[in-house]
Amino acid sequence: MSKDLTRDVFESQVPFDHGRIHAAAVYCSDGRFGEQFDDFMRHSLNLPRYDRLAIPGGAACMARHFSLYREADTVSAQLQFLIDVHGLQHVVLIAHQNCAFYSHRLNISSLQLESQQRDDISRAVERVQSLGTHLQVTAFFARKQRDNTVQFEPVPI
Repeated sequence: MSKDLTRDVFESQVPFDHGRIHAAAVYCSDGRFGEQFDDFMRHSLNLPRYDRLAIPGGAACMARHFSLYREADTVSAQLQFLIDVHGLQHVVLIAHQNCAFYSHRLNISSLQLESQQRDDISRAVERVQSLGTHLQVTAFFARKQRDNTVQFEPVPI
């Protein structure tokens, strides 16, 4: 079933738009949530074509976990680049339910998982705001529903 991807050329029919909207999202790279994250950003927040920082655990590394200090510096540097070069004005942080990064990398128990994620997102907001005092930073928690939809709850900051 393996297809040789080096031989096929694909041309997207979506026209390229040169305009920037000056917004970015930092969220987990879990591909099961990717389309829902895009849908939320486009249709709920009205932020199409936003810059993306999709990394395991999302903004978890920016929450001052000692074991993640290298990742925190890297993500902060990448975000600073986008702030400076793309003129970001709005950064959206999204955590999601049952994130494996927390259970496997940070060894957080399932009983403490969501609480830790919400604490971390608050710390991450502080770190992002330290990169640019002009930034509007918002945070959300994505929760899968029984009907396989995903709801996005605002996280108070």
